[in-house]
Amino acid sequence: MAGAGQVLILAGRFDPTTDLVVEELNRRAVPVFRADMAEFPLRLSLTASLGGSRWLGTLANDRRTLDLASVRSVYYRRPTRPQFPERMAPEARKIAETEARWGFGGLLSALPCRWLPPPGKAADAEYKPLQLRVAAEAGLCVPHTLITNDPEAAKAFADSLGGQLVFKPFFHVRGTAHGQAAAVYANIITAADLPHPDIATTAHLFQEWVPKAYEVRLTAIGGQIFAAEIHAGSAAGRIDWRSDYDSHTYRVCEPPPEVAAGVLRMLDRLELPYGAFDFVVTPEGDWRFLEVNPSGQYGFIEQATELPITAAICDYLEGIGQ
Repeated sequence: MAGAGQVLILAGRFDPTTDLVVEELNRRAVPVFRADMAEFPLRLSLTASLGGSRWLGTLANDRRTLDLASVRSVYYRRPTRPQFPERMAPEARKIAETEARWGFGGLLSALPCRWLPPPGKAADAEYKPLQLRVAAEAGLCVPHTLITNDPEAAKAFADSLGGQLVFKPFFHVRGTAHGQAAAVYANIITAADLPHPDIATTAHLFQEWVPKAYEVRLTAIGGQIFAAEIHAGSAAGRIDWRSDYDSHTYRVCEPPPEVAAGVLRMLDRLELPYGAFDFVVTPEGDWRFLEVNPSGQYGFIEQATELPITAAICDYLEGIGQ
């Protein structure tokens, strides 16, 4: 049965994925209070006191006031950092940022409601070494992987594979270069490219290259699974589909039962209600796990396939069927 109360949405101000959730909750006449951490403390005020075993109080901006006791669930989608007065001294700003994290963030985490995703668990799940271990424990097939800062170890790993391998960053690398947006995606390398002295400068992740028939974005939410094939139409997209969205075509698919079961086991072990999973499907039909994003976008998949992912997310936030 659906619960009562409001859904608190903490997200960046311009986020199309969050917009989909807000629009669906509005359509359902579910009360929503949307805010970004960047609004605190200049445009967002917080007042709370401990009443018995619950925090009672309000969160308010210049438009609305949220009763903290009324929050039934929180949708947490990459909010941006708190912003402080420009005139604030750097030392004071550092302290204020720390206090905002542990005070404002800590209070919200103390609310007795469900989160999608829980920030602490989501942060832990961002670690790729943890993802890969838990995926293997859950029964998913994981490519051979090496983490090292030893150039000779990277060379030996490449030699052992006897073919191409992939270098990829541990975390999203985005920024600007020469005044334009830039990002680092997965790259194919061979044993001939190794050893390379730059490997010694930090930790590097190498994986065997898995031949692709296509890739799959599998979105799981509250026990439901939605999967779509991604067929890349460019050379760059076939290496890393995120590098060329415009070339893709999509098709709804059904994951093998053992993959679906492994996905749900993995989310259970990571204590997450939601995950955006990436798989490679080989020409032989084998599914290989690449990664899971605990707050990954899904709008492009829903738009292309009409899979009802937003509805499933809103069901979870409402408590329907839980």
